[in-house]
Amino acid sequence: MVELFFVTVSPVSPVAPSRLIRWSAAAIALALVSGCISFHREPPRPGRTTLDSPLVVLSALTLSNYLVVEAQWDKYGPYHFLIDTGASVTLVSPELAARYGKKNPFPPDTPLVRVKSAEGDTALLAATMLRRLELDGARFEDVQALIYDCAPLSAHLGLKIDAILGFPLFRETLLTLDYPRSQVLLQRRSAAPHLPGSTIAFNNDRKTPIIPVRLGDQTFAALIDSGSAAALSLNPVGLNPEFAVTPRPGATVGTLTGDRAELVGRLAATLAIGRYTLDRPVANLTDELASLGGGILKNFTVTFDQEHNQVTFLREPPAPIPPEPRRSAGLSFTKTPVYWRVASVVPGSPAATAGVQPGDLVTRLNGEPVAKWDIRRYELLVATATSIEFTFLNGNAEIPERVAVFVLVP
Repeated sequence: MVELFFVTVSPVSPVAPSRLIRWSAAAIALALVSGCISFHREPPRPGRTTLDSPLVVLSALTLSNYLVVEAQWDKYGPYHFLIDTGASVTLVSPELAARYGKKNPFPPDTPLVRVKSAEGDTALLAATMLRRLELDGARFEDVQALIYDCAPLSAHLGLKIDAILGFPLFRETLLTLDYPRSQVLLQRRSAAPHLPGSTIAFNNDRKTPIIPVRLGDQTFAALIDSGSAAALSLNPVGLNPEFAVTPRPGATVGTLTGDRAELVGRLAATLAIGRYTLDRPVANLTDELASLGGGILKNFTVTFDQEHNQVTFLREPPAPIPPEPRRSAGLSFTKTPVYWRVASVVPGSPAATAGVQPGDLVTRLNGEPVAKWDIRRYELLVATATSIEFTFLNGNAEIPERVAVFVLVP
């Protein structure tokens, strides 16, 4: 799950960028470059955005509460793009940057960009400018981006990801994330769009999708973060929320600059987003700004109007969203096609009782090689199974161990 990941971007002296991300695959646990990236200048926008029709409808894959758009405009595709409304910069793979990046778009002595996480860690990324980026009937030209190795994310999702599309890319359009129908819609901007649902103004004039939401009788600000698989990431400072289920250690989630353990519990109050409500939602505690991730957004069709600094939520039917238990196998992984390495073990879980340790290698799930298990299939297994047989590699021997799936948060 993506906790809110605030980032500061600043130039530094050129050095070779390194792969600093590790993606962890506990039931629904993954972190993108989520959160708002803060610039010392106006966030970049595409040089020109062209839509072939007033409404462009893009089919999307739903992977672990993320929407991934597939597009092909050349012989090298199809390309897969993950949409992250919590990021204020677009990240592109080295391959896409090499293929469509402009030659020498910046002075030769342009430094790398230092990306600083909420934890104080940093990563160094090179900047580029893509000549174009196409999503079927939508074309974006002169796209400023940072070059980022998407291979760990691709391994986690089981699908090659070519770019993470940040919020400013869609500034010239109305962007709709239709989670129930697994669609992304792009529309030409209207002077006064009239949309059904509940419209909420951003709480800032910087076109950052931060909105007021209510928890019980208290109001707080939250980032709308489609680059997070989590439901609610909540900063309890000043709110002092009551919990129906006391927060406990959960999975380890990955960020751009490293891993961090989550603390997760169930709130006792109702969360209200406009006129829609969620009864006693699960919350991941954070020390940064709160965020609404895909675990909540999946219940809505969400339309972002950057021209008018507002967002519209639509849910049919509009009934309150009931609480769901959070199930877990107790393990987080760093994935490769050949094995999954245990990144962390949830304290007190059946996996911990069985003696599973961080660093252990898993080669099979229920007897099948891990290469056959993409994120959707694995999450379905965790959601429905009572136990999972993990096969661990011990030297040259494969040793099966059946581990019970448990309810992390009732």
